[in-house]
Amino acid sequence: MHNKTDISNVAIVIPVYNEEESLPELIRRTDSACRLIDRDYDIILVDDGSHDRSAQLIQEASDQPDSHIVGVLLNRNYGQHAAIMAGFEIVDADLVITLDADLQNPPEEIPRLVAKADEGYDVIGTVRKRRKDSLFRTLPSKIINGGVRRATGVQMSDYGCMLRAYRRHVIDAMLQCHERSTFIPILANSFARKTTEIDVDHAEREFGDSKYSVMKLINLMFDLITCMTTTPLRLLSIVGSLIAGAGFFFAFLLIILRLVQGPVWAGDGVFTLFAVLFIFVGAQFIGMGLLGEYIGRMYNDVRARPRYFIQKIVRSGSSTSPFLKEKE
Repeated sequence: MHNKTDISNVAIVIPVYNEEESLPELIRRTDSACRLIDRDYDIILVDDGSHDRSAQLIQEASDQPDSHIVGVLLNRNYGQHAAIMAGFEIVDADLVITLDADLQNPPEEIPRLVAKADEGYDVIGTVRKRRKDSLFRTLPSKIINGGVRRATGVQMSDYGCMLRAYRRHVIDAMLQCHERSTFIPILANSFARKTTEIDVDHAEREFGDSKYSVMKLINLMFDLITCMTTTPLRLLSIVGSLIAGAGFFFAFLLIILRLVQGPVWAGDGVFTLFAVLFIFVGAQFIGMGLLGEYIGRMYNDVRARPRYFIQKIVRSGSSTSPFLKEKE
């Protein structure tokens, strides 16, 4: 069983993309929350190729004397999970907490996550109670969470909430995985012995708009399906067999009715044949789409391009944090 002495330092990793309006408040509140945990800490702000002044604000915050802010500037936008993995790469803390930059999940919950980690859990997830998002966001989230639970067998309720805590050995295991598309909560649970969840507050977004468009939500859904399991391919075989069986049944039925009812009935059944044809054509397109997802993943993995490129790391010149890895 882990105990409190196992966690002597904590790192907060926050991906940032066009969040110049919320950054000052985010930094202030996160720093205030970290002062309550009675451990050494650093706040890692990963700028994911922002087009506004986010990168500049991060550099200014990290330049302050005795600042706990460390800025990681990526050369372009790679996506939320890739940005978090970039933050994971440079930290060597005993406990790493991830947090969104939009302040919908209050940084004030950080001490609760640290306290729960002291109880010996490897991964601590969170559940957004009284979620303030629209039905457009909450309904797909419930469907995806249900599918993830069935596919992984890990009974966590809210995979979409990025406010989570991971112990060091889980972070190290994730960094050894080299797939290009990574969904961190699922990947972490595959390496954790003990997981748990706590309820956390959820606030309305005060600044800007959500960075997840309809297309990004669709891409996330396909990433979830294809990064977890090959079950869709097996289901495709089963569904294909059922459709083929139904086709043979219809063919046999058409022959019988042709013999019993005569050619007149056969002419009237032409629409049934078209319906059967459309079923087969639809099934083929679905199958090709799923196969394309997997082949695309294989293509990206074979190319072995980096998930991100860290252009620059900025930190206070007076910072002596011992749990940041040195980067060349």
